[in-house]
Amino acid sequence: MSDPIARLRAAVREAGSPLAAALGDEPRPERDDTAEPARAAASGPRAAADRDAVELAVAAVHEGYRLHYGRPRALPIDDPDLALLAGDRLYALGLVRLAELGDLVAIAELADVIALSAQAHAGGDEELAHATWEAGSAAIGWGPDARTVAAKELARAGDPDAAAALHAAARAVRGGA
Repeated sequence: MSDPIARLRAAVREAGSPLAAALGDEPRPERDDTAEPARAAASGPRAAADRDAVELAVAAVHEGYRLHYGRPRALPIDDPDLALLAGDRLYALGLVRLAELGDLVAIAELADVIALSAQAHAGGDEELAHATWEAGSAAIGWGPDARTVAAKELARAGDPDAAAALHAAARAVRGGA
């Protein structure tokens, strides 16, 4: 697997959509968690059939999330309205890629990540948003289990222990990894 951000930028260019014009120069090199959810999802046994496709799909949705919440990496867009639209387009791009693989579990997990991270941001809870991505990535790569489902229910209910439960579910699903 190569750099998912570079691959995402290439996929946007290849699609020739209006987003390609927003790419601009190569992003500044950063050491952050930008690619981590994509790499985590692609490293699990569920992604073994096409790790690159899973990684690219999750990277697209994660960049869409970052565009929505002001920290984009692949598409550094300053205009907040354009960033929101671009984020929506990247959500769609990632979900379409998973649909092409026929991975309904991954689609459902990313839909939950999108909804729960939006809820977390609306409540000003960055840690819950991060935990949602960690659990979602683990569920895409290894498959969801009862702990994942229960932790997501805590998050939906606004339980203050939801972030801890999501982190624990992610660790458990990955087998303690």
